[in-house]
Amino acid sequence: MGTTHQYAFGALQNLMLAALPSDDIAQWQSRLEPVELARNQMLYSAGCAPEYVYFPTTAIVSLMRITCEGASAEVAVVGNDGVVGISYLLGADSAATDAMVQSAGRAFRISARFVKGEIARSCGVMKVVLHYAQNVMAQMAQTAICNRYHSIDQQFCRHLLLRLDRLPGDELNMTHELAANLLGVRREGITVSAHKLQEKGLIRYSRGHIEVLDREGLEEKACECYAIAKKEYRRLLPVRLAA
Repeated sequence: MGTTHQYAFGALQNLMLAALPSDDIAQWQSRLEPVELARNQMLYSAGCAPEYVYFPTTAIVSLMRITCEGASAEVAVVGNDGVVGISYLLGADSAATDAMVQSAGRAFRISARFVKGEIARSCGVMKVVLHYAQNVMAQMAQTAICNRYHSIDQQFCRHLLLRLDRLPGDELNMTHELAANLLGVRREGITVSAHKLQEKGLIRYSRGHIEVLDREGLEEKACECYAIAKKEYRRLLPVRLAA
């Protein structure tokens, strides 16, 4: 099997690319470039026009907003379910959020201008992109209401589950400080939440490494926001997301 075909096969690990019509993905295969993304790598900043958009396969990217004082919070998460750079693809002159790699791994990148052209050319590509954009907006709306009305314990469970859906196993590399920054809460709150989950046998935590031992139990502890966001994703982009 040639390199180009290997790239195309690997690209289908990204569920959004897998949802594209076969004729369209065939047009993309020579342009998709495999890349390794490092933890804390900034793919682009809010207000900038990205040169590339990224389709993660094993990496996870946080879409974040940062205040003038330096405080931050995650508004959406992108993994093997989607694309990093959706606002630019929809016609904006620049990105609406910062995009920071939260979990190192692999992705495919491709020229943002090329994808914009493909959206204009192909109704099939446009349909997939618009459905994913609606999913991101739903995720942002659910995050906003979750941060306003639900406890840190519930938010932390949702936070872990969203990442598990986008990874092949049950283990996460995440410090209490990182989780606190992404949720926009105090580190002490995350420490207390993680301790509760470990006491109940739902997770095992050690030095920035979290292993989920009881996923069903974690889902029971999470608020309804997680289930709502997952249901919306399956409705809009009916390809496999972790069960």
